[in-house]
Amino acid sequence: MPEHRIGYVLSEYPKISHTFIRREIEALESAGIPVERFAIRGSNEDWPDPADQAEASRTRQVLASGLPSMLGAMLEVLLRAPRRTLRALALATRMGWHGDRPIPVHWIYLLEAALIAKWARESAVTHLHAHFGSNPAEVAMLAAELSGIGFSFTAHGTVETDNAVAIKLSEKIRRATFVVAVSEYGRAQMMRWIPFEDWQKIHVVHCGIGADFLEHEHTDVPDVDQFVTVGRLSGEKGHLVLIDALARLIAQGHACRLVMVGDGPLRGAIEQRCHELGIERFVNITGWQSGETIREWLIGSRALILPSFAEGLPVVIMESLALGRPVIASWVAGVPELVRDGHTGWLVPPGDATALANAMKACLALQPTQMAAMANAGKTSVRKAHDARIEAQKLMVLLTPTNGAETAVPSARPATPL
Repeated sequence: MPEHRIGYVLSEYPKISHTFIRREIEALESAGIPVERFAIRGSNEDWPDPADQAEASRTRQVLASGLPSMLGAMLEVLLRAPRRTLRALALATRMGWHGDRPIPVHWIYLLEAALIAKWARESAVTHLHAHFGSNPAEVAMLAAELSGIGFSFTAHGTVETDNAVAIKLSEKIRRATFVVAVSEYGRAQMMRWIPFEDWQKIHVVHCGIGADFLEHEHTDVPDVDQFVTVGRLSGEKGHLVLIDALARLIAQGHACRLVMVGDGPLRGAIEQRCHELGIERFVNITGWQSGETIREWLIGSRALILPSFAEGLPVVIMESLALGRPVIASWVAGVPELVRDGHTGWLVPPGDATALANAMKACLALQPTQMAAMANAGKTSVRKAHDARIEAQKLMVLLTPTNGAETAVPSARPATPL
């Protein structure tokens, strides 16, 4: 029986905010499944984490290879498999017709796919798997058409379902061998857009975290007035609501400190708002940090706060709970599958600074025994549902079906018709 070798198709990789992909790949390789990394482009970030730096050396980048390489790959596949090439060209054109981007952009995706198909053939890749159902899934789909192998993708949330019609999500799911949703909420949202007969293709496989968090030495929640938030400083993350909530607490006499780990386009607006409210000295924006440093900030804080307007299934919540730190988060998307209000943290309406301030106040007021119970509950839930090694086993069954047949995966829950 030939060896299964998986090709991962990614838009940008490695990327600071995509450590969950790196963990997934590492878990698959630890289980004996070789993985080739194909990124459309490299990230322009400076990677503080040595693990991401190592991944960069293992990743082939399409755009960095240059247009001649893509055109050469296109010509090669045209000569080798002209019918497949014409079908792929027709498919790319249909994807652009009334799509999210003009048709010529989808022809560029086809060129990118041709190079990935060539790399996949040279590396003896047996299946392509993309992360995110937007252009990475399309490039994987086109590369699969050119190469004759199967493809699948993991959908993470709003990037797919907020624009499902324009990105032709239904067509991608129809052609995929299977599709992964990272939460029950995400699974249900995809089911909205596809025919009943394709529901069975969607499986829930959670993003997972590694032993560096799951097996970290236990420490009690510190009796400090410091909160931490981790993530890209962008509009959908709701950071300006958090700044307003913090200002309300400070005005009430609670001298809270907030550490903001991350960076992004909203940084200037956040700094300006802190200045307007006179709370600059209470807020520390650190920029991007390594996984080890993020872990230290989580351990040294009272709780993680994630006040987002939209989310998929945030990995940083899993990391915080695994370390025994409760979470204050918006009640959006798959977040309630991670945070149980009053049990592992607090859930608040998105955009409600008053409710967020009240949750922060409740966290500060919690007694040590109550906080310990909440910490233990969070650690237990994450170990049960978000161990990267266990989730990779579920994905591995989907990626490596026996004898080419469709495989039932009891532990990777498929969508069940009502």
